Amino acid sequence: MRGDRIIEAARQIGAEAIHPGYGFLSERDVFARAVRDAGLIFVGPPPEAIAAMGSKTAARQLALGAGVPVVPGTTESVRDEREAREVAERFGYPILLKAAAGGGGKGMRIVRDAESLASSLDSARREAKNAFGDDAVYVEKYIVGPRHVEIQVLGDQHGTMLSLNERECSVQRRHQKMIEEAPSVAVTPELRRRMGETAVRAASAVGYVNAGTCEFLLDRSGNFYFLEMNTRLQVEHPVTELVTGIDLVQWQLRVAAGERLSLLQSEIVPRGWAIECRITSEDTTNGFLPSTGRVSYLHLPSGPGIRWDGGIETGSEVALHYDPMLAKLIVWAPTRDAAIARMHRALNELVIEGVETSRDFHLRVMEDEEFRRGEIDIQWLERRLPSLLTPDSSTARFRLAAIAAALAAKHDRSTPTTDGVARVPASSGDSRESWKRTARREGLR
Repeated sequence: MRGDRIIEAARQIGAEAIHPGYGFLSERDVFARAVRDAGLIFVGPPPEAIAAMGSKTAARQLALGAGVPVVPGTTESVRDEREAREVAERFGYPILLKAAAGGGGKGMRIVRDAESLASSLDSARREAKNAFGDDAVYVEKYIVGPRHVEIQVLGDQHGTMLSLNERECSVQRRHQKMIEEAPSVAVTPELRRRMGETAVRAASAVGYVNAGTCEFLLDRSGNFYFLEMNTRLQVEHPVTELVTGIDLVQWQLRVAAGERLSLLQSEIVPRGWAIECRITSEDTTNGFLPSTGRVSYLHLPSGPGIRWDGGIETGSEVALHYDPMLAKLIVWAPTRDAAIARMHRALNELVIEGVETSRDFHLRVMEDEEFRRGEIDIQWLERRLPSLLTPDSSTARFRLAAIAAALAAKHDRSTPTTDGVARVPASSGDSRESWKRTARREGLR
């Protein structure tokens, strides 16, 4: 968060540009402007575009001006409880209070009735002030049971703006995404075209350049509403890369260097299916409490269609000072069913010892029948959480099989032969490989 130190480090090593990643500084127009003023290239949109989309109320106004549909709500922050109550009565309960400068679910409260409005407004303002230094809150109509579908856009400095299609991000807990996939089971080719055109229109309205994401709510009738624009690279960008074959980070750098996009909109069609699981240092069986410690052992999954974007290795210390995300596990396969099966296998192969992680939670989601059918929305995980946190018979069966196979292998290794030397019978093969194969077979059931 010390932008001045980053700029100074860039000067010392003779860097030409700064890529801000997808942390907080990536959406700070002040930092982008400071990079530019220092004679360096900011790998992202112009600071003016960041500022325009940085305020959710300003973004709503720009979207409306560009003919982009938005969720019914206010285009300015509410001044006090009386004004919030008038807006709520106009739209009807439930409503959603949202921090104007917010993101990541901070400063957000669902208000289901008039009695809880005052306390919800106070708590939303306090959280917004603590998180963003700004207590401004605005009001939206709360849409029941929508999907969270976002459109990746990419623009160059020569006026070309493209849609790289959608990502489904509905599996969320407390407004934080946990699993993302591309494409979405709910988006038809025609809907994909219309949402893509809308996202391009919204981005073009602020002179956007580089990679960005327009977030939408998609209701059960196929209506979609603009929420906000993330003026940076998204954590879930790998699923878009895998289904489009487009390296987003490479293109961020090429666009920042002044290159023209060589892609055509007609060429950008989803091929296959990609799923991403965020592997976090949280104890999911204990209210998702943070888990800290030292990674004593790390074994990564392998095989075709598997990608690991990790920030840990054996020996890494996991502390409380940073975001709990340790890594992203991403898979690609020709179909959604195959991608789910591949993710299930990859999660079974992933071993992280020393800290609690979300691995087992993701395994249970991959086994959930509603998720497998694609019957999800942004409230789905909250409804299903109690059952997902209770190990089911298939998970228990897999663990028992793995333990039994390991014990059998240990017995084989310790069985003495006629000469008194313990060795594995030649016909059995490597016992260590034997129990691995047994465990993998159970995991693929």
